[in-house]
Amino acid sequence: MELDDKKLSLCSEVAGSITENIERVLIGKRDSIELVLVALLCNGHVLIEDVPGVGKTVLVNSLAASLDMSFKRVQCTPDMLPSDILGFTLYDINTGTGSFKPGPIMSQLFLADEINRTSPKTQAALLEAMEEGQITVDGSTYPLPRPFMVLATQNPIESVGTYPLPEAQMDRFLIRISLGYPNESEENDILRRFREGNPLKSLKPVTDAGEILKLQAAVPLVNVSQPVMNYILAIVRATRTNDLVELGASPRASISLMKCAQALALVRGYSFVRPEDVRILADSVLAHRLILSKNALMKGVRKQDVLKRIISSTPVPVK
Repeated sequence: MELDDKKLSLCSEVAGSITENIERVLIGKRDSIELVLVALLCNGHVLIEDVPGVGKTVLVNSLAASLDMSFKRVQCTPDMLPSDILGFTLYDINTGTGSFKPGPIMSQLFLADEINRTSPKTQAALLEAMEEGQITVDGSTYPLPRPFMVLATQNPIESVGTYPLPEAQMDRFLIRISLGYPNESEENDILRRFREGNPLKSLKPVTDAGEILKLQAAVPLVNVSQPVMNYILAIVRATRTNDLVELGASPRASISLMKCAQALALVRGYSFVRPEDVRILADSVLAHRLILSKNALMKGVRKQDVLKRIISSTPVPVK
């Protein structure tokens, strides 16, 4: 199969309609919206990490409202059990048989709101679902619907009563994003738009699961030249030799960065990956996978700062 101009235009048009629909509610965050779309097209999952009130849950709800797909939200709490997410087997004492009662994870879009407020045992219940696209309950395996995507939010400034995600689970998230505060003009638009009600309630689906599956199938058709692959490798391998990094990005991170770059090119209407696509995505795809050295932590160095230095010192391929 080839990604001809007609198919490329159709994919870009669908992605653009989703973005524009979400922007009716979430103003000034086109880059973040595109990152969520990139993860969706790559069969990946997203961790949205930011302070309260900047639109984390609004972004997810707007995405769900724009897609004609099943959606479930769970508010994570310390007393939550894995069965509250996965489901459980209900046994009939009269017949001795059991029937599976599916949990909210059996949906195409699943939001774990404030995931760091639930216990590590419950957090780990998502590992198989995120990696294998299936769940196992009482020895029986159940496939998850397609497409399937986990979106999780967390507040990075609160530590009391929270359970930080371990590195292995952080690596399950394809992309980590932070929305940040809007500028003055954007916030003024937000006030005007919400003055007469919540625009989220008026959002209608602009595409369905079938179209998303077609877009997912088109992502591998986006060309990645050898110089661009070398550029990706140079950035990832530099994280492993940097003095400020204790544990660098893995080969899985290299693959993730390449696939995300293919999806971003498709969303923006290109049939090939540009070095610019790699630079745009490097922070969101790689930063949460790094473990900084104790020396870097003592100096207050951030993972994003390390990646900026690596990207600025890595030669960009030219035509």
